[in-house]
Amino acid sequence: MYRVQIGARFTVASIVAGLTALTASAGDAAADDLIVKYDQSQLWRLERPITEIIIGNPTIADVTIQSNDLLVVTGKSFGITNIIALDANREVVAERRVLVQRDERKVVNLHKGGKRESYNCSPQCNPMTTIGDDPEYFETVAKLSERKIKLSSGAGSADAN
Repeated sequence: MYRVQIGARFTVASIVAGLTALTASAGDAAADDLIVKYDQSQLWRLERPITEIIIGNPTIADVTIQSNDLLVVTGKSFGITNIIALDANREVVAERRVLVQRDERKVVNLHKGGKRESYNCSPQCNPMTTIGDDPEYFETVAKLSERKIKLSSGAGSADAN
């Protein structure tokens, strides 16, 4: 069985079901949570300078210090973690929960039985690596992406595997 799920097309039933799920999960997210999209970054400006950060689970989100009061938080994997920012005296300047979610805009999921493949359709559909995709598909797309990066940087040759 092949099924295509397109984020831009909804039936009335799917909208009602989605709104019900959204309403139920909205209580889980607090107003001060930082919501970051998978494979994207979000800026977090702090009230005062920091010297150290602690990431609850760096496989979910990564943080780069841009300046002593500006962080860049990148979504690495789906899930929830937290970030604690400390000043020079190791006092907490800020602490936030980070929710990494999938960006559904321009994404098409192709379901083949129990296997999923993800495509970025902006405007043409191209394969993309997304956690939760079929492992064989994910590995193939990841290897091709790595090969392209090597070719672009001059580190590989056109006939390299």
